Amino acid sequence: MKRIEEIKPLLETPKRVVITMHQKPDADAMGSSLALYHYLRQKGHDVTVISPTNFPDFLIWMPGAKEVIDFESMQDKALKALDGIDLLFCLDFNALYRTKGMEPYLTQMACTKILVDHHLEPQPVFDYGISDTTAASTAQLIYEIIYKLGDEDLINEDMAQCIYAGTMTDTGSFRFTSTSARVHRMVADLFDRGLKHEIIHSAIYDNFLENRLRFLGHSLLNRMEVYYEYNTAMIAIPYTDLKRFDLQTGDTEGVVNFLLSIQGIKLAALIIDRHAEIKLSFRSKGDFDVNTFARKYFDGGGHFHAAGGHSSETLEKTVQHFIEAIKENEEQLQ
Repeated sequence: MKRIEEIKPLLETPKRVVITMHQKPDADAMGSSLALYHYLRQKGHDVTVISPTNFPDFLIWMPGAKEVIDFESMQDKALKALDGIDLLFCLDFNALYRTKGMEPYLTQMACTKILVDHHLEPQPVFDYGISDTTAASTAQLIYEIIYKLGDEDLINEDMAQCIYAGTMTDTGSFRFTSTSARVHRMVADLFDRGLKHEIIHSAIYDNFLENRLRFLGHSLLNRMEVYYEYNTAMIAIPYTDLKRFDLQTGDTEGVVNFLLSIQGIKLAALIIDRHAEIKLSFRSKGDFDVNTFARKYFDGGGHFHAAGGHSSETLEKTVQHFIEAIKENEEQLQ
């Protein structure tokens, strides 16, 4: 694919544009998409943001989020928005299957496809793009692209909030190793532009219902297993727990990070029975690469210290497969 900077001529005249992201979008996927949305609208483009699925309620505060089309529940409206567009921006994912039900439609579209992502090994279907694994977030890349295009004066308060939210969450509130001087310089610039960060922290981290906290306590007390001989901790959530606590999209976000707070733990895993399939989230410390781990054992991938995967087996068989996998990686986990 051509370099992302080469899209500048494409943006000089008004275009019909759709921005999309991965299914079950997190704050980075939504934040980067909405930041780009506000930027392109200022440039005079007709822009629509489509999420492949619903997204967490704690992201609805983001400027522009209420205008996002949910493909699953509003498919006719989404397909109408996709029809005849000039540009398709794909944010925070690098393979079209990550868009779930949208994949067959996006695959056959003849428009120019543009990738902005920070994961490994992008699918070779994009005309322009960037896949920068050194970036802390896709939101950070949107910020940097706007600078490369010479439009930094267009970064307004709405965009700053979206960019900050995406980067804050993808860096674990700026504690992961991806938090570089480059990230802090960006945040300083956003602060200089009037960003009020405490509002964003509260909107994302202090906005859950009581049942989510009760679910967390139940999970830590009854579902957590610690394998000290492999420096690993795991929480396996049966589908009955999701129904019992009436969990909504986003309610399990961040749960896996609690396991890394246990002294000596290098690998943390959250395994959830979503009924349709088993979803796995991995986090790690030190030199253990969960991206490689997820790709090898659970048909997944992601980053060095944060990755995900899935399984079509039962929860019990998936847990057993995970235990066998950590045994095979005992040396690397020491």
